[in-house]
Amino acid sequence: MQHEDRLRIWIEQGNVNVSQLFFSNYKSLGINDLDAMLIMQMTSFKAAGNEFPTPSDFSKRMSLTENEVSMILQRLMQHGFLRIGQSEDASGVLYETFSLHPLWSRLTDKVVLAEEEVEKGHQEMSEGEIFKLFEQEFGRFLSPMESESISMWLDDDGHSVEIIRAALKEAVLAEKLSLRYIDRILFEWKKKNVKTLDQVESHTKKFRSVGIRPSQQKERVATVKRVPFYNWLEERD
Repeated sequence: MQHEDRLRIWIEQGNVNVSQLFFSNYKSLGINDLDAMLIMQMTSFKAAGNEFPTPSDFSKRMSLTENEVSMILQRLMQHGFLRIGQSEDASGVLYETFSLHPLWSRLTDKVVLAEEEVEKGHQEMSEGEIFKLFEQEFGRFLSPMESESISMWLDDDGHSVEIIRAALKEAVLAEKLSLRYIDRILFEWKKKNVKTLDQVESHTKKFRSVGIRPSQQKERVATVKRVPFYNWLEERD
């Protein structure tokens, strides 16, 4: 047989695709290497059109007896990785199939859970950093009451870390560094449905432009100006 013929046969046999999620996570699901190999063989049989390979079929491909194959299949079903289902051919005849859907579902759930845990960890880290940022700006440790106030902004009022950081920045720029002032800013932003940093910038920009004369707005020369800040503690409609 010529090299080209062997290569053609190899290509025509096709490739068996097994998700990288399986290789990365099967051990953590309690699947050993031998069971994993049988799962890959099952996937190969399915790709070739054999959806219900017998223990004899597996044994011919693997260094396992038919009894050992049967034990692995039983173990996979007991652990909820494999099930036997039914399908119908074009003639309406029912036939049995192996389904690895429970395994793929478990893998997907595991990945989603892991991503949620990572996201939760990042969120908790950001929330922890906001307390440190307040202490840095205040130049001292926060009191228990101050820490509780910040926690209430996060948990009870539903403000994001980014919005609280922006309110702190607004207070620093206005030289009114107090929790009461920051609380008022957050109250006003929530009332105005300000939830993003872009909305914060748009909302505060119009107040900072108040008090600048038209003639000043037309000036193009580089001059140092005092930027007016809005007093968030003033009562208004």
